[in-house]
Amino acid sequence: MSLTSFTLANGRTVKLGKKPARHDPRTLQLAKYIPATAVPPPPSSEDFSRAVRNWGMMGNNTIGDCTCACAGHMIEEWTTYANQKTTVPSDDSIVKAYEAVSGYNPSDPGSDRGAVILDVLNYWKKTGISGHKIMAFAGLEPNNHLEIQESVMLFGNCFIGVQLPLSAQNQEVWAVPPGGATGQGARGSWGGHAIPIVQYDPFGLTVVTWGELKRMSWGFLETYCDEGYAVLSEDFINKHTKLTPAQFDLKTLQADLGQIGKSAVA
Repeated sequence: MSLTSFTLANGRTVKLGKKPARHDPRTLQLAKYIPATAVPPPPSSEDFSRAVRNWGMMGNNTIGDCTCACAGHMIEEWTTYANQKTTVPSDDSIVKAYEAVSGYNPSDPGSDRGAVILDVLNYWKKTGISGHKIMAFAGLEPNNHLEIQESVMLFGNCFIGVQLPLSAQNQEVWAVPPGGATGQGARGSWGGHAIPIVQYDPFGLTVVTWGELKRMSWGFLETYCDEGYAVLSEDFINKHTKLTPAQFDLKTLQADLGQIGKSAVA
């Protein structure tokens, strides 16, 4: 069954597109490595959202390519903050990646059925998206605040999947409704969606979705997030200092994390 469109209160037409989480036992887990390194605890807040001027829809207004649009937004953010020169992946390049990982055929609307995040990450590392490859990725505990914060601090963002409830469709801030995760607030009653976390503070988080920044409560994350990944990319390394904006040496950290680059598996 192909994905259906939805029109938000602001008039934007959008689609979802994250298939149910698929986990591979060979994927390394960040929790196993971070405590063994010299990485300091994350600050109470971190923000890699404000410098990007235009996030773009990256095709997610017409097709269910949110998993690949998420990657595109991460590339845009990394290049902006590491080198102050934004690289904006074209919609066509994001759609091409979606075609490759999902089997979507533009001439067959019925083939627009979404994609699996793990497939996107593996493709991103092996083949690249819009000419950009990632160094590695590692799984997170979806509701672990510390791991989410570490991912944003060290790697600039966090790639997560959520099972959105119908109650989120026109919420200004995504939060668990007063009645809890039942009825309109039931987990996945709207569908699966992939988004990057680009900011957090004690009160909540900010994600990029459908070309805009969206605020989310920690409670919403705990209730509806079903998968998360820290993603290491050379796009987040300054060409001159060889460090991230937070002054971390990602290549050394990659080695310290037990050759975490091997986490991308077929």
